[in-house]
Amino acid sequence: MLADIQTLFAGEACVKGFSPAAKDFRQAEKTEKGHGRIEKRTLTVSGELKGYDGWPYAEPVFKLEREFKQVNTGKITREVVYGITSLAHHEANAARLLEITRAHWGIESGLHYRRDVTLHEDRGRVRQGHGAHAMAVINNVVLGLLARRG
Repeated sequence: MLADIQTLFAGEACVKGFSPAAKDFRQAEKTEKGHGRIEKRTLTVSGELKGYDGWPYAEPVFKLEREFKQVNTGKITREVVYGITSLAHHEANAARLLEITRAHWGIESGLHYRRDVTLHEDRGRVRQGHGAHAMAVINNVVLGLLARRG
């Protein structure tokens, strides 16, 4: 499926004098500045693979391009990810999907930062029995108590 999605979003080679086939691409773009970098995100969505190859509930597929520029060094990093959603176009257009993908990583990053950096969970040396799971539960309790205290 990944190869099919990549092919859909790849540029189409055309014979001189002809234009590429029409696609149903819809696009949204957002640029934000924070944490010493400028981040530009562009999401392109298409419904052309809906129901393709027997994927039940597959609705639009999308290509998310991220470009990060470090303000102090000028270093630019680019990455491209592809995705699929079960949300119909009327439930989530390109702009909404861009918000959803951003929110997903915001939650993911925020939780992992608190667990890994603040509580040093990745440095833990508990590896036997249920010790690692027990420490994760304790860390969740600590984070929950701190969140309630504000």
